[in-house]
Amino acid sequence: MPVLVSNLQGKVAVDEALTGLLTRAAQEVLKAEGYGEEAEVSLVFVDDAYIHGLNRQYRGVDAPTDVLSFAMQEGEPLAGGEEELILGDVVISLQAAERQAGEYGHSLQREAAYLAVHGVLHLLGYDHQGEEERKIMRRKEEEVLGRLNLTR
Repeated sequence: MPVLVSNLQGKVAVDEALTGLLTRAAQEVLKAEGYGEEAEVSLVFVDDAYIHGLNRQYRGVDAPTDVLSFAMQEGEPLAGGEEELILGDVVISLQAAERQAGEYGHSLQREAAYLAVHGVLHLLGYDHQGEEERKIMRRKEEEVLGRLNLTR
């Protein structure tokens, strides 16, 4: 389960511990959803200005956000297969993660891991537009974070 990590920002310190945690978070989602070693995702760390531009360009929202997912395939959750399966990119604003961690009273690590899990679930087709969808997605997020010992 390759997780490719790119740090395109310099405003929030990124060390091996954070990179390792977010890699494990992404892998835990994939394992929980039945994906094998063929599944690949990318995590891209950016700042607020960068994600603002992406949000404006791809969603028509002229504001920064905390996480965006760019799936290689759209629609229903994907089924794992035997060949290499590139699922897509999860773009995380570490500035937003740091700010939200302070607002919610937990660590940057916990917030960034939550955003990674949330983003990977979006790559797999999960959403939170309706109340039932939101409950399903939130339960899956909390299960994965619990396995990483990152509870609220």
